[in-house]
Amino acid sequence: MKDFYASGLEANQLVTTTFLVKVKEVRSKKSGEPYLSLILGDKSGNLDAKMWENVEAVESTFSKDDFVKIKGLVQVYRNKKQLTIHRLRRCEETEVEFGDYFPKTSKNIDSMFSELYDLAKSVENSYLNQLLVNLLNDSEFAVKFKEAPAAKSLHHAWLGGLLEHTLSLCKLCKITAQHYPEVNLDLLMTGAIIHDIGKIEELEYNRNFNYSTKGQLLGHMIIELDLVNQKISEIEEFPLQLKTLIQHLIVSHHGEYEFGSPKLPMFPEALLLHCLDNLDSKLASMLALIGNDDGIDENWTPYNPMFGRPLFKSSQLK
Repeated sequence: MKDFYASGLEANQLVTTTFLVKVKEVRSKKSGEPYLSLILGDKSGNLDAKMWENVEAVESTFSKDDFVKIKGLVQVYRNKKQLTIHRLRRCEETEVEFGDYFPKTSKNIDSMFSELYDLAKSVENSYLNQLLVNLLNDSEFAVKFKEAPAAKSLHHAWLGGLLEHTLSLCKLCKITAQHYPEVNLDLLMTGAIIHDIGKIEELEYNRNFNYSTKGQLLGHMIIELDLVNQKISEIEEFPLQLKTLIQHLIVSHHGEYEFGSPKLPMFPEALLLHCLDNLDSKLASMLALIGNDDGIDENWTPYNPMFGRPLFKSSQLK
């Protein structure tokens, strides 16, 4: 186990510890000499780091996604912690415990999956029920679905994040449908469970969270259309119109063309799915940004490019 984690470091602290290299860039000082600009990470979060001296001797010895052992001083720059590296060497995998470096859901994965399975079984439409149960009973799919993050960096960007987000969205659907009895809960719940399943192949999460080649070329919507179409083909006499509605839920759930939706939501369940998905992802992102903020201002985070504004830490109010 690591001695020090990114989120627990304090200003003016001298540390020797290990990190995963998430970003590596060689930049130039005003004098023209090179320096290293790194983003280092572990399961607690990320840390900006700079190495100003001895760069030419070290730069070629490690790469992005390598583990490194560093000795350095924690400082504060523009209200954020920054590590000035004095010494650095690449680590072998045998020197580290992988669980120390990858963010993971704090919730019990098996319990979440069991709860999601029960929600799938509660769907009354026999065709939709069979589709969802067959999907979740697919052992190869289930293994990937339990482990995958929901995004590379924006929301639920941790192992188990896709399952956590999907279950949260299903619960929101169930609550909201009580307020809108006109909504078909079976259709809405189906959309919630399948809306992001393509991310099991869109994203890679062995070292860093990145897009796979397939993910870059196709995106998760195309991938999950293939997955769902395959499962539907295994169900006899699956209604063609119902299949089309499910496909529309997938291709419209981002809600706007500029956000990657090939189609805009065109029926109530599609609109509600988009709105609730947007709510869950945005709120999870904001809560994570505030909770992981390592700035010295106890009331405000620094400017956040995703939201286009700094965020107020309302939990600080007494």
